[in-house]
Amino acid sequence: MSDDRRQRLAHARLYLVCDASFGAAGVRAALAGGTDIVQLREKSAEDGAILAAAVELRRAADEHGALFILNDRPDLAVAAGADGVHVGQDDASPAAAREIVGADAIIGLSTHTTAQADAAGEDPDVDYFCVGPVHATPTKAGRPAVGLEPLRHAAGNTRRPWFAIGGLHAGNVGAVLEAGARRIVVVRAITEAPDPEAAARSLRAALDAATEAGVGAA
Repeated sequence: MSDDRRQRLAHARLYLVCDASFGAAGVRAALAGGTDIVQLREKSAEDGAILAAAVELRRAADEHGALFILNDRPDLAVAAGADGVHVGQDDASPAAAREIVGADAIIGLSTHTTAQADAAGEDPDVDYFCVGPVHATPTKAGRPAVGLEPLRHAAGNTRRPWFAIGGLHAGNVGAVLEAGARRIVVVRAITEAPDPEAAARSLRAALDAATEAGVGAA
């Protein structure tokens, strides 16, 4: 199971973060469009509500062979049968999360500086990390944009899977790919799209084309 999860992570390109309101139908549409990973992010819901939503999204992810990640809560990730957990710099440490989720689970970490990204790239408990926010975004209120330079740094300094994140959409993803990113995390670009499947398909096509062409490769 551990190897299977990490193989799927290695090939993942498009990562969706959503809350429960997006629903299983929205997630299925995004998955049909080429999304590889779905993360349920609920900051204020009760544990029971998070678990109920996680069961639905876990089922949707399984139908498409996608990974399902829970935000912040290693304990609920285990209870929900998630593939892993994503933590921030102010949440449980990757090592603490690992003690709860076990060796087979995937652990992701948010990073906001090149030093944090470098540390994540060397941390044995981190399976992937995110770099951002590239652009200011209301989903991370108060967090300043980091721009493209940290992406260029990550592209040239780690072989661990990493994702660009923060205000990304079809209109600005080209610059991110030029900077060396090959994986992106999106929220509103899919959850607020009139057609989530089409939005996901467009983003996935751009990612696949850049990967095949070696655009911005370090």
